[in-house]
Order: sequence, then structure tokens, then C-alpha cells
Amino acid sequence: QMQLVESGGGLVQAGGSLRLSCAASGRTFSNYGMGWFRQAPGKERQFVAGISWRGGSTNYADSVKGRFTISRDNAKSTVYLQMNSLKPEDTAVYYCRARTRPLSDRSPFGSWGQGTQVTVSS
Repeated sequence: QMQLVESGGGLVQAGGSLRLSCAASGRTFSNYGMGWFRQAPGKERQFVAGISWRGGSTNYADSVKGRFTISRDNAKSTVYLQMNSLKPEDTAVYYCRARTRPLSDRSPFGSWGQGTQVTVSS
């Protein structure tokens, strides 16, 4: 199982930017599709963005399209989430997850890391 450690969260004003990082270990990172999820207070966890194991395909939740960008650096075994034009409703704990099977962008996402808190003030 891949180990994932998220970082980069913090407090930012509305309209600001943050870049989240997720460092992976324990598996060949470049073989796995990756995703970012979030959980706001009192709400269920939701998908935010995904990137294919080759890195050539990305997809986003409608609520973040045009503002967030997911990317990966296989040399550093790290996936990123660049968040621009942040809104108070983006406040949540953000998690990254890896697909459960290598070389597959159809397998489900696996276990959750500890997450990183993002707070956007109005």
C-alpha cells in the first residue's frame, strides 16, 4: 500500500492561492493514478481532482474547474494541487489518494492520509 503525506495547507484570504503537496512512498508512484479529495465541516468527503497515471489526463469537480490544477512530478513521487481564487466554501481538510491498482485509471481510490487543513477567510 502506498503511504501518502499531505502538506501545504493553511489560512488564506478569499481570492488567494495555496499549493498542496502529497508525497508518496512505498510503491512505484509513476504507475498510479492519483486524486485529491476534501471534507468540509459537517459534510461528506468529496472528489476534487484526479490525474491519470501517465499524467496526460485530468478531471475536476465542477466547483473547482478553472481555479484548481492537479499535477504530478514522478521524479519526486509527488502530486500537487494548485488552488487559485480560493473561496470560503473551499474550506476543508484536503486528502490525496492513490488508485488501488497500478497502470489503471479505472480502479477505485485507496486509503486516506492524514490530510491538510485549508481555511479560507472572507
